[in-house]
Amino acid sequence: MPHVLRALRVEYEKRDAPIVTFIAVMTRDPYRVLAGCILSLRTQDGTTAEAAKRLFELAPDLTALAGADVDEVKRAIYPVGFYNTKAPQLIEMARRIVEEFDGRVPDDIDTLLELKGVGRKTANLVVTAGYGKPGICVDTHVHRISNRWGYVDTDTPERTEQALRERLPRRHWLSYNDLLVAFGQTVCKPTSPLCSECPITRYCPRIGVGRSR
Repeated sequence: MPHVLRALRVEYEKRDAPIVTFIAVMTRDPYRVLAGCILSLRTQDGTTAEAAKRLFELAPDLTALAGADVDEVKRAIYPVGFYNTKAPQLIEMARRIVEEFDGRVPDDIDTLLELKGVGRKTANLVVTAGYGKPGICVDTHVHRISNRWGYVDTDTPERTEQALRERLPRRHWLSYNDLLVAFGQTVCKPTSPLCSECPITRYCPRIGVGRSR
């Protein structure tokens, strides 16, 4: 595994960081990581980046978002996926954090999961990218690639997370998601991955790959 991750780090330097990671690095603000992650679900990074910029201009902090008008939030985040659903969710999430957690985004996964619209992927991202605490965020890229090269043998992202927690050395937890998301968006794609350009081809059994380029 160390040689695989070294190769992916070299590849990562050639690519743009996932948008939520970029927000975390630029702001160090758990609120913006949380909101950015919610916006990013089912949405391309470029669209997420523009929507996040407009949202944070409208609501620079949780208090502002908690008091925002839902139609204004919808206009700000359009055209992210499910913007009509995400806008009221974001406002309700902000209100609850302001009222129940003194305006501080929770820094543990279990508490974050109590917030409507927050799943394990989002909770892990907030904990890792927002607070720099250990966690493993498993999205579709991490799940697919971890199984494709045979590092785990699981059928759901939730089971992949648990398998990685048991097997992946803790020192790699924070970087694992970033490396695999960037790699999955550009090389190890869901269908017809670019195996001819892959830096870890010799280590990968390509499990489940029917056609590649």
